Amino acid sequence: MRRKTKLIHGGIAGDVHTGAVSVPIYQVSTYKHEAVGVHKGYEYSRTGNPTRHALEELIKDVEEGYAGFAFSSGMAAITAVMMLFNSGDHVILTDDVYGGTYRIMTKVLNRLGIASTFVDTSDLANIEAHIQQNTKAIYIETPTNPLLKITDIQGASALAKRHGLLTIVDNTFSTPYWQTPIALGADIVIHSATKYLGGHSDVVAGLVVVNSEQLATDLHFIQNSTGGILGPQDSWLLMRGMKTLGIRMEEHEENTRKIVEFLTNHPVVTRVYYPGLPSHPNHDVAKKQMRGFGGMVSFDVGSAEKAEQVLTRVRYFTLAESLGAVESLISLPAKMTHASIPKERRAELGITDGLIRISVGLEDADDLIEDLAQALA
Repeated sequence: MRRKTKLIHGGIAGDVHTGAVSVPIYQVSTYKHEAVGVHKGYEYSRTGNPTRHALEELIKDVEEGYAGFAFSSGMAAITAVMMLFNSGDHVILTDDVYGGTYRIMTKVLNRLGIASTFVDTSDLANIEAHIQQNTKAIYIETPTNPLLKITDIQGASALAKRHGLLTIVDNTFSTPYWQTPIALGADIVIHSATKYLGGHSDVVAGLVVVNSEQLATDLHFIQNSTGGILGPQDSWLLMRGMKTLGIRMEEHEENTRKIVEFLTNHPVVTRVYYPGLPSHPNHDVAKKQMRGFGGMVSFDVGSAEKAEQVLTRVRYFTLAESLGAVESLISLPAKMTHASIPKERRAELGITDGLIRISVGLEDADDLIEDLAQALA
């Protein structure tokens, strides 16, 4: 089954009880037992719900994994995955991960004894140099947010296996339409499903896919124990959004290609970050592991003042956090998504005050380019 077909016919199709083409919203908290311990597969909706199960089967299929899990947000998904580890364990993470990931590792999980080191994972030697005796996993974001750095998933996974570590990939920017990390050797894939998978800025959700029965058993135990599940209505919304993921990602890509060409030739723009550019330092790796380069691009306009000017002048780009929706969004990472990262750390990473991130939507590309042109003037 090809990808667009799998997005529509993957997982559980329709409803066997009524013939409904769309999986119903099972708005229910508990289920009748025919006798103590005898039920029809569901006993309580924190443990399992038919609508959520249909979504979990769908993301399992499109990510080519063993089992899928749906959570109430991307951060709930990340938290559940990190609960696989114990006090005293250590995790290596990509240095310019999403600010929320950095925050939970350095402000919350560190208090529970889970240590972390942030390194430039686009250099595999750099990962290996930071492996400690208590390291349990390599956590990769590729492409990264907001600098669109690329890590070789296959290389990092092979390195992790040699050291007995798990490989975890945040696949939010690429989606399974453009990149399938488990096929490249990863053990766990995480999504902020609020973004491209939902695609319409109307649902907050997180998804996880694992590659083995043991990880599935362990993560289901954590999901059921901690309770950060996705409700049935949001599960249904997410499945509806995923049916059009393929055509949306292709259109995002086409619009982004035109905007990147405009930005690279604009005299005010000092640098453009996009893995589809041949000048990107890991363009060859991106071509090897991605079927498309996506709809996210960051660019530097040299100063906070110029960036503020662009943000206040744009008409079709909405100033908002989040990404991956049908409407184009614009943000200033240093003051928004990555504000929780200390200023000196942002400076080390290259997240300057003049760095602007855009999520290219599905509007007419010519309108978006004209909008950026007048905002940059």
